[in-house]
Amino acid sequence: MSMIMAKSTEAIEAYNLVKTLQKRFVDKLDILSSKFGENKKFEDVTWLREDGLCGGGDRFEARDEVLFNTASVNVSQVHYDNNPNKNLQSATAISTIIHPKNPNVPSIHIHISLTSLRDGNSYWRIMADLNPSLENSEDKKIFDECLKEISKENYEEGTKQGEKYFFIPALNRHRGVSHFYLENYKTADKQKDFDFALDFGKAVIDTYIDIISNAFETRKTFSVQDIKKQLDYHTLYLFQVLTLDRGTTSGLLIHNQNDVGIMGSLPKFVNKTLLQSWCELMQTPQNELLENIINNIENNGVINTQIKEKLAQVVRNHYKSNADALKYQASGTVIPNTVNNHTK
Repeated sequence: MSMIMAKSTEAIEAYNLVKTLQKRFVDKLDILSSKFGENKKFEDVTWLREDGLCGGGDRFEARDEVLFNTASVNVSQVHYDNNPNKNLQSATAISTIIHPKNPNVPSIHIHISLTSLRDGNSYWRIMADLNPSLENSEDKKIFDECLKEISKENYEEGTKQGEKYFFIPALNRHRGVSHFYLENYKTADKQKDFDFALDFGKAVIDTYIDIISNAFETRKTFSVQDIKKQLDYHTLYLFQVLTLDRGTTSGLLIHNQNDVGIMGSLPKFVNKTLLQSWCELMQTPQNELLENIINNIENNGVINTQIKEKLAQVVRNHYKSNADALKYQASGTVIPNTVNNHTK
């Protein structure tokens, strides 16, 4: 069964926007694979919400294991055109994480989505953050300048929310070095908002491709210590995603029909011993969440499809049993109503 698209003009335009960004990014990543890697194109994987009646999505997954640790560029659209009792009309998003294999090449996370409500209101979520295992001041400078130039009057608010969202209280540090996040973003001009979302996505994608193209070209050698630092950073990344990331948790609580896609941001390997050392830093009941995460990861630290499915269920079960623990989730200055939009 194929995916049935949302009917509203706004949802159709939003879907075209995120598909445009998806193609732009995948095409450029495929070129990098042909130049620096195994010349293997990203592969399209689809999923359906309620057998396609409520939409679904597709993700392009990296198949080049020379160039990428793991990488996916996800597009989704969930809608309730046939359920007028829902507050939500449609939710359309591109969400992507690229983890290069070379520790000298930074990871990227981008999320751009439009939530359209039944009452005619709509708002954007716009995020981008640069995540190096080994920090490079020039990469950060280039990325920061891109954010500042493309976001203009939104730069101060976006970086303020980003710094707050990607801070990890238990470890007293951030995930990543450059952060931008606008939650519940809208102005009086919907077309202007669409244009900003599209231009922001294009600019961040193009800037990241420039950064990593240079890195693949000039930073070809790395040490065993560099690999260890990358493993520890990937462990931090998984820790932040599974214990703090509100978007990930919301997706898992809404449905279980795209667990592997939602877990697509997780790297292939983590340092299980390092994860265990952080349990004592966690508040109750979040320490129990981390312990259950650790118990579902093998001692070799491999994060494969089966482990991703187990971890998705661990997170889902934790918040279903401890609804009040959602207060420990990351947020900008506004806490989105994502789960309630889908359930009420």
